[in-house]
Amino acid sequence: MNGFIYNIPTKIYFGDKLCMLGDELKKYGKRVLLTYGGGSIKKSGLYDRVMKELKSAGLEIYELSGIAPNPRIESVREGANMCKEHGIDVILAVGGGSTLDASKYMAAGAKVDFDPWLFLSERAPIESALPVVTVLTLSATGSEMDGGGVITNLATNEKLGRMEDILRPQASFLDPALTYSVSSFQTAAGSADILSHIMETYFTTEPDLYMLDGIMETLMRTVIKYAPVAMKKPCDYEARANLMWASSWAINGFITGGKTHAWSVHPMEHELSAFYDITHGLGLAILTPRWLGYCLNEKTLPKAAQFGYNVFGAPATYTKEQAAEYGISELSRFFFGTLGLESTLGGLKIGRENFAKMAAKATGGGVINGFIPLTAADVEKIYELCL
Repeated sequence: MNGFIYNIPTKIYFGDKLCMLGDELKKYGKRVLLTYGGGSIKKSGLYDRVMKELKSAGLEIYELSGIAPNPRIESVREGANMCKEHGIDVILAVGGGSTLDASKYMAAGAKVDFDPWLFLSERAPIESALPVVTVLTLSATGSEMDGGGVITNLATNEKLGRMEDILRPQASFLDPALTYSVSSFQTAAGSADILSHIMETYFTTEPDLYMLDGIMETLMRTVIKYAPVAMKKPCDYEARANLMWASSWAINGFITGGKTHAWSVHPMEHELSAFYDITHGLGLAILTPRWLGYCLNEKTLPKAAQFGYNVFGAPATYTKEQAAEYGISELSRFFFGTLGLESTLGGLKIGRENFAKMAAKATGGGVINGFIPLTAADVEKIYELCL
């Protein structure tokens, strides 16, 4: 395996720790920008709880609401401008991955005099950022413990992401009880997102640590076990806690172990979201089994078989070919049967009219060097398999 540097500076408050929010925020200053989405935190009562803690700590509060799923660059621009105008010291992001992602780029945008979209479109350097603290309400993206964020520009049909350590939250409050109100659909889509983060790292032909493979397989089995429980019993603390912690560890860098291969399914899904504004986890669920099947060859077979044996319990009597096919079949059954997610792009009223354009953008005009190298023609064929 390759060498690597591993550092996660994010402090985690797991469980009912919101009473410590004010003290945590005061470490960074007095002026707080509170960011959130469409108002669900007000319906659940979380908004009032957060405001109580902030006011008790004597903090000066500014608010930016309305951050949409597949967060828009317009929200990032507005937040960055508010930070500059009011001299914000720290951003408090309350919500799911969309709110957290947008807040990270607001934090970086507050420190520069150019359009924050350039961080993504031109890879402008991110040399400084305001501190970000998060209160998580949806287990899915892992943004609460990583330096990544994905932003959508509907004007250009682009959805672009980036990972930078400087964007990692300083602290994150992870209370599984705050996810009790998450709908069955969002629980399912979020669980597909968690699985995809693990699988994008797991499926590689690079030499890897046995230990990390075992951890990834356990994480995947955890999601497979507890997602259906959380859907049937939304207030099951054990299920919600397992999904929440798996979400964080799926993408905080620990399982990467120095691997250098590119992710494949996420670039393909980002084009679907950019063109059709679909739920990210749903797009990943539709794409992943087809991508795995497309990738099967003599070189990839051992890892695909390992997945079948160790994650979905393919019988030991199965050949590697049988175990690989079993794993892919069971993954499809889990996404589309157990979780009840839509199984095709056609079911979402998405046709092939933009496939060539999307495939070219997903590959950046070249090749995605993932589990297998994928050209634009390959990506277009995978989209076709999803119809």
